[in-house]
Amino acid sequence: MLILTFSQMQFMLLFSRQGKLRLQKWYVPLSDKERKKISRDLVQTILARKPKMCSFLEWRDLKIVYKRYASLYFCCAVEDQDNELITLEIIHRYVELLDKYFGSVCELDIIFNFEKAYFILDEFLLGGEPQETSKKNVLKAIEQADLLQEEAEAPRSVLEEIGLT
Repeated sequence: MLILTFSQMQFMLLFSRQGKLRLQKWYVPLSDKERKKISRDLVQTILARKPKMCSFLEWRDLKIVYKRYASLYFCCAVEDQDNELITLEIIHRYVELLDKYFGSVCELDIIFNFEKAYFILDEFLLGGEPQETSKKNVLKAIEQADLLQEEAEAPRSVLEEIGLT
């Protein structure tokens, strides 16, 4: 029997080829100063690497796993002993979820709908570990949340507001 253990992610960063941070999710407590330094160092390190180089690197006491999709880099940090291939699969699954939701996701989708990108990530990962591996189930949860939001934003009459209809 094969038992897969998922990596406990330390953080995930999404940044552009120009080095602009588009999304960041931290699963470990760090000060803002530390977060900024880590982000700056990692973005510079990854952007300096050649395209044909391996997507894994050892950095400090962590293992960095990254993948470029179009103009965005998806970068995750996991413990040194964690499986980098599972982490790569987690990145790919998140990109697939974004693609399904936005219909071929691009950097502008992340910029203008960052709250949705965070929501999708939160539906998929909880505390840095996958909480749901089924794309179908994650997308269904997101769809239900969208419906609830639409209902809440729908204009209602005064009578409905006070419960008379």
